[in-house]
Amino acid sequence: MSGSDYLLENRKAEAAQRFAALSALFDPVTLRQFDACRMAAGWRCWEVGAGGAALVRKIAERAGHAGRVLATDIDDSWAQGAASQNVEVRKHDVARDPPPGELFDLVHARLVLVHVSERELAFRNMISALKPGGWLVIEDADPALQPLSCIDAYGPEQELANRIRQGFRTLLSARGADLSFGRKLPRMFRQAKMANIAAEAYFPVALPECIPLEIATIKMIRSDLLSNGIATDGEIEQHLENVQAGTLDLSQPPMISVRGCKPVSGAGSC
Repeated sequence: MSGSDYLLENRKAEAAQRFAALSALFDPVTLRQFDACRMAAGWRCWEVGAGGAALVRKIAERAGHAGRVLATDIDDSWAQGAASQNVEVRKHDVARDPPPGELFDLVHARLVLVHVSERELAFRNMISALKPGGWLVIEDADPALQPLSCIDAYGPEQELANRIRQGFRTLLSARGADLSFGRKLPRMFRQAKMANIAAEAYFPVALPECIPLEIATIKMIRSDLLSNGIATDGEIEQHLENVQAGTLDLSQPPMISVRGCKPVSGAGSC
């Protein structure tokens, strides 16, 4: 998907705030996946759709000076802050560009494929970049599993939040997002004959990190909400006030994390 097709474009001013909020909310979950893969110093890692720099830096710390991290995105501007001796940041489309000409111990993508129209091709490209025994970790949302912003919709503030979230989902779907993609990942790994497959879901409810994420997201899509008649300017302002006041128990869609390793030739396992 090109940058112009993506609803949450990196070029928007609020992108940095959103990346920071996503990192605060989801990095602990992602790092737990890396622990399960037994990630070690010296690993060569490809972070796909890097977005911001925070997670890239954490991967680089774990890989150490003997390791290497390639961070790619269709818009690499925000990730450039992570560039260092063992981190290369590169503009790259995981579906439309050839895979990097090297093999990796770890390939990771978070909240990427759900937005990519050619997600099957992107998935194959990531597997092709793994060395035998290397690990693929893909984490993606499944908004269709839980579509609400406030799962306890007991008043008008919660109902407004849910109506805006429903409009957001409609906008994502119109841009090619697969709102039920996360649940398909275990099957995709199995069909690709990956080994040691494991999956789990993380469902944030009423966490403090949900507040800055909601604010940044609403500000990023404000013009789209208005132009599509999803909410009025006054309703958006009221929702932002409700969020900032801390009166809403905000949730995020479940994020499904799946890991698997590329079998060593002839062994059928890693």
